[in-house]
Amino acid sequence: MPSDVLKAAVVFFVVVVLQAAIVSSVQPGGGTADLVLITLTAVALLRGAVFGALAGFYAGFLLDAAQLETLGLSSLLLTLAGYWIGRYGETTGRDRAHAPLLAIAVVTLLFALGSLAMHYVLGDPVSARAGLVGALPTAIVLNLLLTIPVYALCRRIFTPPGARPAMEVELGTN
Repeated sequence: MPSDVLKAAVVFFVVVVLQAAIVSSVQPGGGTADLVLITLTAVALLRGAVFGALAGFYAGFLLDAAQLETLGLSSLLLTLAGYWIGRYGETTGRDRAHAPLLAIAVVTLLFALGSLAMHYVLGDPVSARAGLVGALPTAIVLNLLLTIPVYALCRRIFTPPGARPAMEVELGTN
């Protein structure tokens, strides 16, 4: 477990630097990919809810510091995202092929809505039309395109050698 924490710290540091320096400046179709969210989804699916929430907080803190935004805003949203994605991974089969794609599509939409709501509550000027209608469809497509390679890389990094495949939780009916 301590080695996974160290691996996650390094991975999310590198991902936040890539997001802030390169990925956020590439905007095909008006939207941008969210490499931090994709990586968080992969890690939370592989490691579970608590690990996902802690990784989300750490990644959000680094992201807010790197982009000089309201400190804690991304931390809150990514903590919630990491927890719920981890719960989804714990209660369904992690090895199902559709799990990362479904999770990233849903979490991209919910992250955009949560971010819009938080900016509104904080009184920041934000356009719902530009964020949800203009950029969101492109962001979902870009995130889905990047999900498979990022998930494969995270699976290679965070799965211990000789680990058994994850088992699905079954609810008994008596």
